[in-house]
Amino acid sequence: MSINRILIATTNKGKLREFKELFKELEVEIISLEDFEEKIEVVEDRLTFLENAIKKAKEYALFYNIPTIAEDAGLEIEELGGFPGVYSARFFAFKEFGGEEPIQESADRANIMKVLRLMEGKENRRARFVSNVVFYNPDNFGLWTEGYLYGRIAEKPQGEKGFGYDPIFIPEGYSVTLAQLDIEEKNRISHRGKAVRKLLELLKKILK
Repeated sequence: MSINRILIATTNKGKLREFKELFKELEVEIISLEDFEEKIEVVEDRLTFLENAIKKAKEYALFYNIPTIAEDAGLEIEELGGFPGVYSARFFAFKEFGGEEPIQESADRANIMKVLRLMEGKENRRARFVSNVVFYNPDNFGLWTEGYLYGRIAEKPQGEKGFGYDPIFIPEGYSVTLAQLDIEEKNRISHRGKAVRKLLELLKKILK
């Protein structure tokens, strides 16, 4: 299989930056949804990370006619019964669990504040990040991988690096949050890094 370009199906600059860093060794051009003038919106309405990632990868690949990688990832907190889960990106607006959280700075910040509000006074702070990454080629060929990062929810946000819930997630074996780690260290241990490296190994076997 010969591939010159791969679309990373995201508009999240933080996620794109991490993908590009992880894909440096793959000799293909990495582009994002921002590189296309014509836009479509793929609604993440499935019940699992994998189903959402498959839907995004397939629909973007077929629309733009380019091999596509899509990811769905999120935070699962044991004390909250697995929430935010697939609602991680929009948890602040999810009325059905914990009510809405007003946006004062950004959606990321509102998500963080809602989690901290719901976790206030909780002793069990165990959590994990989940990543499902899907590669889909328009000729109806696909691959998928998964990665996990276990840790705990911090008492307050710390760190300016990373994005999403990184400022309140302390990985196992660490005393700092993901947002306090350099991107190289984060990619080495992260759920996304683990899933993407698995995918890279599979792609190396099929790309000629």
